[in-house]
Amino acid sequence: MKSQDAYIERFVSSPVYFAAWTLATICTLPMVLLGLLGFIEWIGTADAQAADIAILKSSSIAAYDQAIDGFKATAPSDAVYMEFDLQGDLEMGRKLARKIRASDPALVVAVGLKAAQAAKMEILDTPIVYMMVLDPQRHNLASPNLTGTLLEIPVERQLKLIRTFLPGKRRFGTLYDPRKSTTKVREAEQQAAALSFELKSLPVESEKDVPQQLRTLLTFNETLWLMPDSTVLTNESIGFILESAQARGIPVVGFSPELTRLGALLSFSVTYGEVGRETGLLAKRILDGDKRLPLKPVPIERLKITVNMKIARFLGIEFPRDVSHLIDEAY
Repeated sequence: MKSQDAYIERFVSSPVYFAAWTLATICTLPMVLLGLLGFIEWIGTADAQAADIAILKSSSIAAYDQAIDGFKATAPSDAVYMEFDLQGDLEMGRKLARKIRASDPALVVAVGLKAAQAAKMEILDTPIVYMMVLDPQRHNLASPNLTGTLLEIPVERQLKLIRTFLPGKRRFGTLYDPRKSTTKVREAEQQAAALSFELKSLPVESEKDVPQQLRTLLTFNETLWLMPDSTVLTNESIGFILESAQARGIPVVGFSPELTRLGALLSFSVTYGEVGRETGLLAKRILDGDKRLPLKPVPIERLKITVNMKIARFLGIEFPRDVSHLIDEAY
């Protein structure tokens, strides 16, 4: 239920208030009272139809705020929002989720992994839509009232883009931590085989394993494909990986504009605002009455593709002419 102050503020700032004021200047007091009562009843009905949306975010960081702004841009325009920040504390998140459950919103938006986990544990009947979660399936974010959007680009789509930009490359390799990325790598191997790629994936148990495994990959492959794996990619290892690949004349395909700026040939990514916007469209479908929540997280349609033209010239690589319209930024 909205606070009395919010209710009054909405009333006096609306065109309805202006009409009521005009009515007061030309009518007798009884007529004014009747008119105001009718207007107030109309506003109450409009408020009752507005969709209350509770937003629970894992912490206050710029990426989450950008996603939330994008969400509000495409979610129902008449929605009234309640926002909560669990400040990185899962137990606080569970308490906030119970508070949200008691307020009985029409929809809950969970921003970040901890927010999604807290919402899943405490909210069982209200629809929950999550966003800004890396690898949600690995974290078992699945329940009848839970759905969301992917922060990553599906492997099959990435491989098709690699073939579009680098049609002559067929052998490529990647490094991964088996504790974090085995499922994703196995899927990538299957997709690669279906698309006539040869994918060699080598495990990395710790950052100390990166140099040796990287040398092996660069010896036998034409392209290095980087996945978001925190064991493989650290502040210390990123520069080493990019420089080693460049020294061998091997192009690197990354997953963020920053990697492209640092020396990857190209990267495929999604912007946080776009994640929010597409999550807002998903929420709108649900609030409009679509009871069939997607069983799997929904991929983001609009991608951001960045290329490093200096690296392309250094490696002697020319992109096909028909891909220029796909490039969002070139460095």
